[in-house]
Amino acid sequence: MRTGLTKREKTTTIYFDEYSNMIEVQTHNTDLKKRLTAYAAKYPQCCCQIDDDEQGGLTFEIEKGRLIFRLTAPYSKERKRAVSEFAKKSYKISKLAT
Repeated sequence: MRTGLTKREKTTTIYFDEYSNMIEVQTHNTDLKKRLTAYAAKYPQCCCQIDDDEQGGLTFEIEKGRLIFRLTAPYSKERKRAVSEFAKKSYKISKLAT
């Protein structure tokens, strides 16, 4: 969808406070919009779309505890190498199977 917005203007904003039990998520990210739309359809008691800015952005309300922020430590060089080797082997096996 062409919106006239630059990539820098296509943001995702998450609002919540300590008082409310709801989180507001406003996003232009296509994958996140699809995931939130599907979640809202499956669990309307926990999540709903509340706005469409008509420039490609959607806003959802979702219960606290349903959206998780996860921090991950950077991979070590050894871990990166092991993951790369595993991916290469898996790709070769999948190519042989087809």
